[in-house]
Amino acid sequence: MTYVVTEACIKCKYMDCVEVCPVDCFYEGENMLVIHPDECIDCGVCEPECPAEAILPDSESNLDKWLEVNAKYAAEWPNITRKGEPPADADEFKDVPGKFEKYFSSEPGKG
Repeated sequence: MTYVVTEACIKCKYMDCVEVCPVDCFYEGENMLVIHPDECIDCGVCEPECPAEAILPDSESNLDKWLEVNAKYAAEWPNITRKGEPPADADEFKDVPGKFEKYFSSEPGKG
């Protein structure tokens, strides 16, 4: 089992999760984070830290798409080990539905 970052992170990218991860398994895209599924040790400390509730265990139903997204982009985006500044408008996008189709960017973050 691993944890995955879901659509709720898109355009929010609060990064509180990065600070608590003991194995530095977060990777940064332009407007979201992902977890490397082979590096995650399933400790779960990141899940309660996320203000957008974007982190879930992959054992929950209907997360196959997100496991694939996390695995794909963790291999392409830079590793992030310190909390950065979230987007200025993060709170405005916190509960917006359908963010993947509207806003997802495959571009890497600053790292």
